[in-house]
Amino acid sequence: MTEAEIRALVADKLTATEALMHQEMHAEVPLAELVMAYAIGNGGKRFRPLLTLLAAGVCGYQGEDDVLAAAFIEFIHNATLLHDDVVDESSMRRGQDSANIAFGNAASVLVGDFLYTRAFQLMVRTGEFAILDTMADATNQIAAGEVMQLSNVHDPDVDEARYYRVIELKTAVLFAAACQVAGQIAQEDKVRIEALADYGRKLGMAFQIMDDLLDYTGEAQAIGKSLGDDLAEGKPTLPIIRAQAQLPESDRLRLREIIEQGEREAIEEVIGMIDRTDALSYSKQAAQQLSEQAIASLEPFADSAYKAALITLAEQATARAF
Repeated sequence: MTEAEIRALVADKLTATEALMHQEMHAEVPLAELVMAYAIGNGGKRFRPLLTLLAAGVCGYQGEDDVLAAAFIEFIHNATLLHDDVVDESSMRRGQDSANIAFGNAASVLVGDFLYTRAFQLMVRTGEFAILDTMADATNQIAAGEVMQLSNVHDPDVDEARYYRVIELKTAVLFAAACQVAGQIAQEDKVRIEALADYGRKLGMAFQIMDDLLDYTGEAQAIGKSLGDDLAEGKPTLPIIRAQAQLPESDRLRLREIIEQGEREAIEEVIGMIDRTDALSYSKQAAQQLSEQAIASLEPFADSAYKAALITLAEQATARAF
């Protein structure tokens, strides 16, 4: 399926989600509205809301609470981005100045808090305690992942186990929740709800590995952020971890020094080191394996256009077509 065909399946729902988000971005303080409009209204693929709506579709859901879920999932996602850009001192987001550059750190953090709390107000409207439980756990785990990542920065001894745990918490947990709440809204049984959560989790991890690869293979305008951000922030991602395991000692010691210092200007040097190993192909293969596992998680569901769409999203995750 093409991206257009996939989005056409839930086009009306996506439109309703967008309208609801803009309605719920109303705030008493004009600055809050301005920052939210800048952060949320400036683009983005709405990938996580798309997952929620497709997952509801695969369950045969006919109501309207999936739109509520899609909106609060996107609010939480954007809240994390506002906070992340402050913590990481990022300067670009979605191809333009990040909100912390445009409005300052204080406004970004506080508006991020506003979005978090507005998301929970939307959750309450579903009237489902199970959804509140899922999202409370998810937001707590996301925060834990951010703290864990912070403790890993500039640490060249981060191994794959620590890396995978971070990306599971800070990225994959919200993908999982986006799919899980759709099953809960549809009143699915425990097995099928867990299958949706597993699909989202595996997809999210594959997605994050590919995103980390782009720091060493992409172009700033194409990826919507500054090339070498991860390097400058001292984040040991999978390509770096794998390269360290294969480089000769002199290169390995130099790479450790770069990680410890966060030398963005050494990006070309690091890319050269990575290219002398199998780090890129190794990382992409890891993402592909997770993508395949995500597809396998959908086995409990009958064939449908919605299931085909979710399978396509997983297949395309490693190509970052969406």
